[in-house]
Amino acid sequence: MPIRVLLAEDNALLREGVARLIDATADLELSGSTGDLPELLAAIEADKPDVVVTDIRMPPTGTDEGIQAANHLRAEHPDIGVVVLSQYANPSYALALLAEGSAGRAYLLKERVGGVDDLIHAIREVAGGRSVIDPAVVEALVAANARAPRSDLDRLTPREREILGEMAQGKSNAAIAATLVLSERAVEKHTNSIFSKLGLSEEKDLNRRVTAVLVYLAANQGG
Repeated sequence: MPIRVLLAEDNALLREGVARLIDATADLELSGSTGDLPELLAAIEADKPDVVVTDIRMPPTGTDEGIQAANHLRAEHPDIGVVVLSQYANPSYALALLAEGSAGRAYLLKERVGGVDDLIHAIREVAGGRSVIDPAVVEALVAANARAPRSDLDRLTPREREILGEMAQGKSNAAIAATLVLSERAVEKHTNSIFSKLGLSEEKDLNRRVTAVLVYLAANQGG
């Protein structure tokens, strides 16, 4: 079964280019294309795609429609993956996208989509419940969260790094426990230790999970 992709982009030229790219890829199928948020939300309900590829700024306001769509999907259709395309490595947008978890979410810069393999890879990854964050976005996020420097990863034990790697895949503590054959209490103890070592003890739990994942991604983007 091909991965059914719904495209949302208000720039007609870019929309046509991405649509042709999807159509030309054997394991992908374009379920439809839209140019604004109301059209996108209606198409989601009508088509039930596997993945939505959306511009971050579209009509009607040209602000954060892509993020709004991703939040809607997280609440109403959590199995649908989202690839957000942006012109900007904007930390606030990326954090908003990842606020409810990184599973099934990708944030790519449009300037990199010229490398078509990056977009196809991201679509496949989010369809499988994984995440992809553009390295330039990760760098901007880490710079914006200076309390969690990359060197602090060296303070983590091998088990803590293993758990952080699972966390970076968007897994909950329960899912991590099942994967690593640990108790949830043990996972919680390790995650609290991770947060402490990364200097995130004073942040809300959701924010520190996101930030810890971003630190991990930044340290591993070259590998």
